[in-house]
Amino acid sequence: MGMVDVHELVTAARTYRRFDERAEVPGDLLRRWVDCARLAPCAQNRQALRYAIVDGPRTCAAVFASLKWAAALPDWVGPEPGERPRAYVVICAEGVGPLTPMDVGIAAQTIKLAAQADGFGSCMFKSYARDGIARAIGLDASRYDVQLVMAFGRPAERVVVEPMGEDANVFDYWRDDAGVHHVPKRSLADVLIETPAD
Repeated sequence: MGMVDVHELVTAARTYRRFDERAEVPGDLLRRWVDCARLAPCAQNRQALRYAIVDGPRTCAAVFASLKWAAALPDWVGPEPGERPRAYVVICAEGVGPLTPMDVGIAAQTIKLAAQADGFGSCMFKSYARDGIARAIGLDASRYDVQLVMAFGRPAERVVVEPMGEDANVFDYWRDDAGVHHVPKRSLADVLIETPAD
């Protein structure tokens, strides 16, 4: 196994919202990414998360119709045909408890990094029509609760990290005239809490 530069991988694993819809996301890779999440740590080792893989065109279209895209870009309703995701993973919970959101976050980031390592981009959604997602994937809503939707494809846009501006409360992303997506991030110095020296 080769060495992975985790910092480089995390830096590259941006949120992508436009994809090359001609590029298939192989089902064996989707299953491999979910398997990575299965092996990741979880609270109390309860393993309460379940995963629905969606890669058929009709089901993908039904999932797409239930998603809400890019709150910070109010004039953009989502990717055009040809730029839409080619696959999804719907993360569900069988029984929701106080630690479920932590498990979902760990699983989603694990899947995201695995996809990025294989050259695919992703977008995580917490904003969606829950009933629409459940109908699209034939979910037994009495047993499973939709927690997060992840979209996948070959990125068809450039996303760059920018230093946070002087107003640390302005963190909205934006697109420039060339369609490049800009994401402001705080500096390392801004997020580190100083502790007493020994």
